Amino acid sequence: MLPGNLAIVSPVSLSLLPFIRTTFGDAWRPPKRQHPPQRHIDETMGWLCRAHDATADDGVSYGYSVRGGWRDSYIETTGYIVCTFYNYAEATENSDYRERATRMAHWLTTVQNADGSFSNPHYAGGKGIVFDTGQDLFGLVRGHVETSDSKLLAAARRAGDWLVDVADAEGRWTRNTHLNVPHVYNSRVAWALLELWALTKNPEYERVARANLDWAVSQQNSHGWFDNCAFSPDVAPFTHTIAYAIRGLWEASQIIADEAWRNAAITGADAMVSRMGRDGFIPGQIAVDGRPAARYCCLTGNAQIAIVWAKLFEATGEQRYRHAAVQACQYVMSAQDIASNDDDIRGAIKGSHPIWGKYSRFTYPNWAAKFFLDALLLTRRWM
Repeated sequence: MLPGNLAIVSPVSLSLLPFIRTTFGDAWRPPKRQHPPQRHIDETMGWLCRAHDATADDGVSYGYSVRGGWRDSYIETTGYIVCTFYNYAEATENSDYRERATRMAHWLTTVQNADGSFSNPHYAGGKGIVFDTGQDLFGLVRGHVETSDSKLLAAARRAGDWLVDVADAEGRWTRNTHLNVPHVYNSRVAWALLELWALTKNPEYERVARANLDWAVSQQNSHGWFDNCAFSPDVAPFTHTIAYAIRGLWEASQIIADEAWRNAAITGADAMVSRMGRDGFIPGQIAVDGRPAARYCCLTGNAQIAIVWAKLFEATGEQRYRHAAVQACQYVMSAQDIASNDDDIRGAIKGSHPIWGKYSRFTYPNWAAKFFLDALLLTRRWM
């Protein structure tokens, strides 16, 4: 989930044909016909399977870059992609997706650090990272729930224990984070820790999760926007990290009925509704005062907030959330190429639209496809 200018990859040669095709296509921006949601779902999962097959191990490739091709497995996002594959296996009754998910979950145990953390070998000197560890915790917990494999639960406990150990005296994550400062989007890590708490009832998991969720609530202003929600201080956050923060609060409130977390999530979701255009476009970055800070769309953020709105509709029955979720998904659908003969691109989701936008520039990251698929599985019945 690192922004494009922070993701470190090996130097690669320019892949001219996909680069030219995609860049000029976005510059011309002809209207694209949306296909039935199921077609988009099928093509997106097809691409995710190719991303899984593109690596030499059982992780999922970071994604496809039009400036260099497929990248190596990305530890962090493989963690939560496990959940998507299990969900899709259940929805389709296809055991292949379940088998893939289990392989991914077991692969995570082979790249887990001795202290229980997970890291990015290209980033932060290989140290354990709070956010990455939380995202892989999702995969370990879900893998155990699905298979009853004690090895996966043991790995999940080690990850949870590490998240407790690196918390400060107040229980907050202020180190082993990007730039060693706290981030509101780590509410998503707190959600993962509560998932583990629900299995183990370890009070330390609850204590640390609560501390970070309560702090996240304290960072929200009266208009619904959060301080400390960007990768770096004094930078307008991507909708990607804003949606992370909101969803973490919402999902945590579904595990422990905390009204403050629930209300903060709803207030943040409402703020995002107010920034969406009629065509489903949301500016890729939004300042803490609510001002749009970008002219491109972070497609990942669109998909992520659509998930939140869909869940809010199911919880409240308020039609505006259903409408917003559908509109946000349809915008991403209009930017997805599902007719290309290029298997590397067909069904993928760009980091940004147009593709040269600041978020994950010139890349089709795996998590964009993951969240889009999650969103469509929730909203397809309303389209």
